[in-house]
Amino acid sequence: MSVWEILADALRNAIGPGAAAYALASIGLNVHYGYTGLINFGQAGYMMLGAYGVAITVSSGGSLWMGLLVAVGLSILFSLLLGIPTLRLRGDYLAICTIAAAEILRLLFRSDVAAPVTNGVNGIQRFADGFYAFNPIPRGYYGVGVLRWNESTLWVMAWAWALVVGGSLLVLGVMRSPWGRLVTSIREDEFVARSMGKNVFGVKLQSLLIGGLFGSAGGVVLALSQQAVSTEAFMPEVTFFAYAALMLGGVGRIWGPALGAVVFWFVLSAFDSVLRSGVESGVIPPDLMNDADVGVMRFMLVGLGLLALVAFLPKGILGTMRRSRT
Repeated sequence: MSVWEILADALRNAIGPGAAAYALASIGLNVHYGYTGLINFGQAGYMMLGAYGVAITVSSGGSLWMGLLVAVGLSILFSLLLGIPTLRLRGDYLAICTIAAAEILRLLFRSDVAAPVTNGVNGIQRFADGFYAFNPIPRGYYGVGVLRWNESTLWVMAWAWALVVGGSLLVLGVMRSPWGRLVTSIREDEFVARSMGKNVFGVKLQSLLIGGLFGSAGGVVLALSQQAVSTEAFMPEVTFFAYAALMLGGVGRIWGPALGAVVFWFVLSAFDSVLRSGVESGVIPPDLMNDADVGVMRFMLVGLGLLALVAFLPKGILGTMRRSRT
């Protein structure tokens, strides 16, 4: 595999539907952590609710629009059930509760008890035909050179990145409002905000709900792009991938989640292609690494990159650029 093919493959993944889905999840985490100071380690739970909300509704005979409403309703319900008993906890305890809640939800969805609805470990497939039926793009491949997508992928990409741009602009407007200023004041010192008579708990719950809706939107994008949902796609590390994208782009920056998701998936895909090319060509000896080890090794390399990021760019790409201008 040539260098150009590796870069092209990495770029396809960096601007593909998967990257857009993680960008949406990272926007939600930016609302939680970047602006409100809430440490939510359960964003994968919101993504799973969005994905399964659409998949279960459509596969049961409902419309896509009804599936989206169900996904929103499940996200709101999960925010209330999770937030009301936990948002008074300190940051580290809240983090433990959120990751535990998301994992409990995932295990429930794959259990025999929920199998009649969620199809258990097998998940749900081929439910998004109605979404692709609205695709106005003629059949074929579009792009330049090796950067080409078929009409179905391009349709999902258009909607996914439109949601990312629209969501980022929505967050920009909200954070410039009086509510947004209150949120950031709670992040800086919630005791001062409480002493001024502000309902800190209520604002935190609202923030949890808004960020959770973005996570559910990311799950919907993943479900529609893959035409399949399963609990294995929403393991706890999914939340940490979204956090990695947020940290890479810049915490508390409007466009940080989108930029971070693009860079994260570009680097991850590039490492994967380089390692697989090295294994196939024999440059990397079989005794040292095989195809089964590539998936693990690429995350190890990305982890080392994140350590370097924390050391040299602690505020992320956009945060560092802004600091250098002032």
